[in-house]
Amino acid sequence: MKLIINGDVVELSNEVRTIQDLLTHFNLQDKGAIVELNREILEKSEHAKAYLSDGDKIEIVHFVGGG
Repeated sequence: MKLIINGDVVELSNEVRTIQDLLTHFNLQDKGAIVELNREILEKSEHAKAYLSDGDKIEIVHFVGGG
């Protein structure tokens, strides 16, 4: 499946079916990420039931600590 993630075309295996799967794939599941799917911001409670389709546009923002 091809997705557009933060402006880049990314090809992923069919095992990545939901936003939750996607965050786990990129090791972001515990990072407090904010996800936008096709221009709609998703609540964290929606990540497991938000299914992905070929060509979806996703924006992921996560916070990084530092100083």
